[in-house]
Amino acid sequence: MITVTKKPEMNDTIVRLCAMDDIPEEGSNGFLVETTEGRFGTLVVRKKTKIFVYKNSCPHIGTPLDIKAGQFLTLDKSRIICSTHGALFRIEDGYCVSGPCAGSSLLALSAMIYDDEIFINLPKPKGFGLKKVY
Repeated sequence: MITVTKKPEMNDTIVRLCAMDDIPEEGSNGFLVETTEGRFGTLVVRKKTKIFVYKNSCPHIGTPLDIKAGQFLTLDKSRIICSTHGALFRIEDGYCVSGPCAGSSLLALSAMIYDDEIFINLPKPKGFGLKKVY
């Protein structure tokens, strides 16, 4: 995550994801991103002024991670948790420290903050598992 001094140009690879205020301090939220190639879920964790953005998909079987809509963290807010099998991931790098996918990682998305708005670089569609929007 980087903070930029110039507003990113919106194009086919950079999109606005949300406002910083859409993510509670020391909390998380989820967002659906729609592209011409399909759509995918994201999760954003906010730690003070830092954000961490990942594809909302467990590396074990691909299910969404949120326990309830937008809730991705353990009770003590120290880890991301998968609602399906309880796998635990480090917030800072998405690395799975416990569970059936231990040793693998969540897919991180490159993010930028400008004027309290969060922008992401869209991943390349091939191999990213986008779902076609009809």
